[in-house]
Amino acid sequence: MNDKMAEHPTMNPTFTISEVEATNTEAKLVFEPLENGYGHTLGNALRRVLLTSLPGCAIVDARVEGIDHQFASLEGMKEDVVELILNLKQVRIKGNGIKNGLLKINVKGPKTVTAASIKCDGGFEVVNPEQYIATVAKGKELVAELTVESNIGYTIADPSKSTSVGLIPIDALFSPVIRVSYDVEATRVGRRTDYDRLVMSVVTDGTITPLEAVKDAALILSKQFSQVFDPAIVELKEEPVYLSPEEQETLSLTVEELDLPTRIANALRKGGYATVDSLTKARIADVVKVKNLGEKSIQVINEALKKKGVTLASI
Repeated sequence: MNDKMAEHPTMNPTFTISEVEATNTEAKLVFEPLENGYGHTLGNALRRVLLTSLPGCAIVDARVEGIDHQFASLEGMKEDVVELILNLKQVRIKGNGIKNGLLKINVKGPKTVTAASIKCDGGFEVVNPEQYIATVAKGKELVAELTVESNIGYTIADPSKSTSVGLIPIDALFSPVIRVSYDVEATRVGRRTDYDRLVMSVVTDGTITPLEAVKDAALILSKQFSQVFDPAIVELKEEPVYLSPEEQETLSLTVEELDLPTRIANALRKGGYATVDSLTKARIADVVKVKNLGEKSIQVINEALKKKGVTLASI
């Protein structure tokens, strides 16, 4: 960086951030004075990161005693299980740096069950204890175990991944930021009237304050940008692939053992593809270039490979 660049105001920003009408969940944050054009530069970048990249905690599955699946009903509970799950999705959990944990509900009726009835593992905290969950009749119980995880973004529940009867997967919204908007206004410093004033309105779920969220988003951006001018070189190590004896036997088969026409088998061997293993690593675009092979031959080869449970790598 030359000296002139180092002296330029954009290289040494001196703007301040102030909170207006701030609560634990909602605030207006004012950035000023910003160099001309930097209101939209900062506002747009921060908004995108705030909405997509901040980590948070959410309930990802539930196991309710006496229930085998989400379309059942529990005797003595006013809501069906689908309604119960929808209410659990609204419970917001603060993780305090803990990755995964277990939450429990164990109540006896008559009782209106709220998130305040959830017992948390150490390190987790329910930030909206008033959230309604269910109503349990006299003499009945609601006993449930809830898995909480930390992640970013949104994940859709996949029942096919559940390996245990009675485990109900739940759609999970991890982002702690609910809504973000910003405006850029003109402001002046001394005689200059071309400065920007950025006003950001941030609403969170209470697991993080708006100002903390903005600072975290700025830190994420700074790490992304630092990789541009001061890249960290990381060597990616390939994880070893462990094959079953059956898979190893399939990959060691020769092209002749695939029962291919002699012409195709000979062409593959001359082209450097003597085994199933070599074919599974080959691209269709490369194999089709082998002398005496064409698109019809590729179809024959792929059909033979599919019978063994493998295919050519890609087009």
